Amino acid sequence: MEKYKAVIIGSGIAGMTSAIYLKRGGIEPLIIEKSAPGGTLNLIPSIENYPGYEKISGPDLAMNIYNQINNLDIKIIFKNIDNINLDKKIINDNIEYEYLIIATGRKSRLLGLKDEEKLLGKGISTCALCDGFFYKDKKVVVVGGGNSALTEAIYLSSICKEVTIVHRRNNFTGEKYLIDTVINTKNIKVLYNSKITNYNIKENKLISVTINDKKKIKVDGVFLAIGSTPNSEYFNVKKENDYILVDENYMTSKDNVYAIGDVIKKEYYQLITASNDGIVAASNIINKIK
Repeated sequence: MEKYKAVIIGSGIAGMTSAIYLKRGGIEPLIIEKSAPGGTLNLIPSIENYPGYEKISGPDLAMNIYNQINNLDIKIIFKNIDNINLDKKIINDNIEYEYLIIATGRKSRLLGLKDEEKLLGKGISTCALCDGFFYKDKKVVVVGGGNSALTEAIYLSSICKEVTIVHRRNNFTGEKYLIDTVINTKNIKVLYNSKITNYNIKENKLISVTINDKKKIKVDGVFLAIGSTPNSEYFNVKKENDYILVDENYMTSKDNVYAIGDVIKKEYYQLITASNDGIVAASNIINKIK
């Protein structure tokens, strides 16, 4: 059995920030990550609201923080969480902890239409930065009206021949500078008060989408940016709509189990607030131990 004073599940900006603060506070943390360091950062083409950077890509910011992790000799292992017992404080039957920080973030929400999951990676994507290259000089649709959808549309407009935003409301909910950029980008079109009601397939390939059960639009790809759901299913703690509930120190309903970042219920989901979550949780653990 491997034993650690503190274990962090997830290496997004919240998880890595907490690890840095724990290490600097004299505690050796372990980070467990199932994929690549950075979490949601790796899906963001351009960041323009993070202090210290006028503009930086999400993957670049993720790598900068990951380099800090390596320079501090913080241990990180890449594996899935198959099971976790919060009462016995054991992960995957072989990792024991005293303090746990849940930083598992969120996953993209789908429309729930027929053939949608079958088309993921084959005409439907939830990440423009990951898959935009495959649609160079082609026509695509972005679904959504918030910051994520607007950011994806702007990024795709530099690659694709034409980008159509399909938004179910009559106005966008994103930040003004993103809205202004979208409106002033010539190859971006907008369909307000609209929704995709069907994916049309020919020979196992997406060829068009149906809008409001009436109009068909020929497209090569669809990018979904309609929000997310928290990755909280493994954790038996108090939740609301699957978001983990925490106190002012980011402790959950389980003693010495903390949750930070996008997996928790809070008012603002921003990179800077995720970093703050990590700082507060780590500092609370340091104060308890010392």
